[in-house]
Order: sequence, then structure tokens, then C-alpha cells
Amino acid sequence: MFDQSKPTVIVIDDDTILRTLIASILRDADINVIADASNGEAGLKLCQEKFPDLVLLDINLPGAGGLEILGQLLKLPKPPKVVMISGEATADRVRTALTSGARGFVVKPFNAAKLLAAVQAALKK
Repeated sequence: MFDQSKPTVIVIDDDTILRTLIASILRDADINVIADASNGEAGLKLCQEKFPDLVLLDINLPGAGGLEILGQLLKLPKPPKVVMISGEATADRVRTALTSGARGFVVKPFNAAKLLAAVQAALKK
């Protein structure tokens, strides 16, 4: 069972290897990764069931895109904090994500320090 005092995270990204890497980085930092999903719809369903503290959400997803899922996540009864992840981090995309309610933005490729800094900053907001 997870330590309830530690933050909980769901990772939504269509890249299996990246989801595994993110989960490993977060677990090494004592953050509970409680689930992951390869598309936005599955990730949204997980969030409706598990109420994570934070969601790491890729912008480019099959089906509903990350920005669409962001909007739906923020309408949940207990909305998670969201950090967007993308390899296409144009100024417009970053601005749109942040003005839409994301608490942070991580550009791919990233290192563990950058990911953890964004996660910690989002959890404190």
C-alpha cells in the first residue's frame, strides 16, 4: 500500500518507455506513481477513480489531445494539479497550456532534475 502522506501522480503519455522512465524518476524521489495511461481518455478515467494530487500529461496523445484532457481534468470534483510534457514546446503551446490551467511545463527530452523541479513546484502551488 502507498504511503498516504506522499503525493500521488498519474502519468499520461503515449510513449511506454517514457512513462516507465518518468515513473522510475518519481519513485526514486519518494513520489507515489499510482497509475499510468497511454491515451487521454484512459488517463481521465483513472483520474476520476483515483483522485491523484498531480498528473503529468503529454500534449500529443492519440484521440483527445492533452490540452482537451487538461480542460476535463480541471473540471473534476477534486481536480489534480497538472504538468504538461511535450517535445513541441513552442511559445504558443506553453502559453496555451499554462493559461488553460497547467501548473508547469516540461520540454522533452528532459533530465530527472528538470522533471522533479517541475513536479515539486506544481505540488507547492
